[in-house]
Amino acid sequence: MNERGRRFLAFWKEHGTAAAARLIRAKLGDAIAGRPIFNELAPDNIAVDTTPVDVAAIAGGQPTPASEIVRARFFAFQPLETYVIPKASIPRVSLVTDSIGDGSLFGGVGTALLLAAQLANRMNATLRIVTRTEVPSASNAAQILRAYGIQLRHEIQLKFSPAAREGSACETDTATAGLDIHSDETFITTSWWTTAATLPSVPHASIIYLLQEDERMFYPFGDDRVQCERILNNQDIRFVVNTRLLYDHLVADGLSHLKRNGTWFEPAFPKALFHERQREPGGKKRFFFYARPNNERNLFHFGLNVINRAVDEGILDLNQWDILLVGKYIPNVTFGGSYIPQRCEGLDWEAYAELAGTIDLGLCLMYTPHPSYPPLDLAASGAVVVTNKFANKQDLSSYSRNIICAELNTDASLNALRAGVALADDKETRARNFAANGLGSDWTQSFEPILQLLSMAR
Repeated sequence: MNERGRRFLAFWKEHGTAAAARLIRAKLGDAIAGRPIFNELAPDNIAVDTTPVDVAAIAGGQPTPASEIVRARFFAFQPLETYVIPKASIPRVSLVTDSIGDGSLFGGVGTALLLAAQLANRMNATLRIVTRTEVPSASNAAQILRAYGIQLRHEIQLKFSPAAREGSACETDTATAGLDIHSDETFITTSWWTTAATLPSVPHASIIYLLQEDERMFYPFGDDRVQCERILNNQDIRFVVNTRLLYDHLVADGLSHLKRNGTWFEPAFPKALFHERQREPGGKKRFFFYARPNNERNLFHFGLNVINRAVDEGILDLNQWDILLVGKYIPNVTFGGSYIPQRCEGLDWEAYAELAGTIDLGLCLMYTPHPSYPPLDLAASGAVVVTNKFANKQDLSSYSRNIICAELNTDASLNALRAGVALADDKETRARNFAANGLGSDWTQSFEPILQLLSMAR
């Protein structure tokens, strides 16, 4: 990568996908760059700080082959470069994801790593983590497994396998010319683009696609959605879907083949990690807003307006409440004219769980059928949570009666916050609801039906 490419990558990492997309459009025009292939996802679903279009490779106004424009546009799912080795003495489970970097270890990536680790142990297999956008970190993988008390039966393997750019050499010794594979290997993919990259390179029957969102909803109707739907409609691979709610939605919305080659599980929230924490005596109550402005489906601006209205109307009395914005790329915002909330970014796994255990009320929006992790994290930690309804996501009381679902309009959301404030203050009812939570607390139990099916299907 030349200096212009390095500068662009630094800009993208600092300012986020949306700003990088605007830069691409300014440099190349929509005809070449088009819409960015990925909205930024993590932490609650998937690690996808994906490498953007390489501006330096196709800028300059020179005529560009159509194949190169297409390749640059869909760079992130260039096929894995593989070569076959003799069958190993033990099988292997390879987890293919974008990153297990510090900013990617929440929710969906943690879930993927836990599933892969438990499947590897069930199969007496080696676990290998294959990353596409960032060199994998052994300490980060160990942090997740340690937090959930999982001990691998065999030594973990790590491999960086970025998409290869034509005419460029990889700049790190961690990446080599290809990924070794053998006949007794299972691949767990974590998004439609990692699945698209894996499909041309390995036997289709060896792929398990861990689907943790209706990924079609990341995009408007256009090239990205077409490519996503193509993968979701694949009849040859197996699907594991995060939550029954999402599975039912996908089946009802055109993916009926999941009834044949898919199954689902409910996430778990171990009590050792997610629980109420000791509060400061006499301190203010704490309000949590899941703030990710670069993730359109988290409705950042809708949420800001609701919070501002709640402050102005006295629903959130700032003499009684501290407001915390938790997420990524959070602007320096004020509420009620001058109140500056606390911004919490870059939390590691344990710091996030520690924070969740101190929250009294949360507002966590997700404009998709999946409940998303933050409402469940908070409910598992003793908080009251307001979230939104969407499609078949109408009532989450089966997880916890401390989760309030509201229609997606400002008045309904404000009314839900009023109810949330009252419930947060009603310590007896709140505690009774918390004690009756329907959230699982053991990943081994959550995955057991899945592990039985996957290990029997080999």
